[in-house]
Amino acid sequence: MPDTDQQLSIPVGDTVVSAAYARPGDPGALVPTVVVAHGAGAGMEHPFLRGFTDALNALGAATLRFNFPYRDAGRKFPDRPPLAIATWRAVMEAAAGYAADHGDTGPLVACGKSFGGRMASMAVAEGMPAAGLVYLGYPLHPPGKPEKLRDEHLYGMTTPMLFLQGSRDTFATAHLLEDVVAKIGPTAVLQWVDGGDHSFAVAGAKRPADEVGASLASPVAEFVRSLR
Repeated sequence: MPDTDQQLSIPVGDTVVSAAYARPGDPGALVPTVVVAHGAGAGMEHPFLRGFTDALNALGAATLRFNFPYRDAGRKFPDRPPLAIATWRAVMEAAAGYAADHGDTGPLVACGKSFGGRMASMAVAEGMPAAGLVYLGYPLHPPGKPEKLRDEHLYGMTTPMLFLQGSRDTFATAHLLEDVVAKIGPTAVLQWVDGGDHSFAVAGAKRPADEVGASLASPVAEFVRSLR
């Protein structure tokens, strides 16, 4: 674990969640902070997220990744939206405090893998402040059930959004996601990862999960820079 990781416990109502805060080795004057949530099946220490946040740190961003309460409690089933949204609010407030403590004046961005990104979007739809939203594989619908779209809350939001999506992702039929992004309007950008599945693994190009996560940092950093 990098020396730059600061282990945190963030209060969420009557419980606390674990988190890890890290900063770039050579911070500039406009350091952004990217808050990163995990997907439904893995916690914040998954190599994919470690590779992703380490690469963002190398590109000049501070990061704060965290667990939802169910992960810290050892449960497998994700928290219901009210608790997940409350967790996002608490963690974003903590991240804003850490940014202020370090004099960082860059944007504060909410980013999540699958479930974590969807919960971030729901939190912003309910009023959580964020300069931008990044989805690492938005779960638009359950696999094989394109009629069950999870999109209603996305419309009318003005927060800039970046959808990073694998072209083989069974959680988001390509033409359906393209229609959703077009309907959201010019504040939403969709970037395909050619051949990637829901974990961004590409058939015939096996890579460790940390390398896969790290490969997504550059487009995210570019999006974050555009928010300044």
